[in-house]
Amino acid sequence: SHKNGRECNTTLRAAGRDSAEGGRGGLGDFVSALPPEIISRIFSGLDVESLCHASVTCKVWHRVIDSNERLWRHHCLAVRAVCQREIDCDRGNGYSWKITLLRNYWKSKVKQEWLSGKYSNIPSQFSLPEKSMYPMDVDTWGEILEAELER
Repeated sequence: SHKNGRECNTTLRAAGRDSAEGGRGGLGDFVSALPPEIISRIFSGLDVESLCHASVTCKVWHRVIDSNERLWRHHCLAVRAVCQREIDCDRGNGYSWKITLLRNYWKSKVKQEWLSGKYSNIPSQFSLPEKSMYPMDVDTWGEILEAELER
């Protein structure tokens, strides 16, 4: 939004980074001045949630982050450790790394907790934490039930 762009530039001016540009510079100039490899390295240090927050900081950051498949691929491959079938299926269906990650991120968190046995001895549904459920397909629940049977 226009408001986010203004806030982005205001923050940058407050830091004094655009004073050399005579007040005309902004975050876009700062990001566009860096080589793509450096930008990628800077943003690759962020976790998924921080990357999503950074992506809505301003239009320039959104464009840079949104279009950098390497950033999303890195995180998506980490999620694949828990959701291999789901990730491979989404990628096979032509989803980008970003969309694949967004479709499977929370599922991987919940699935990992279920697979690790965190909910094996829950006395009732009221004992489950709020984020213990997530819409999952039949195959995913099958994997969880198989893990429970093996315990």
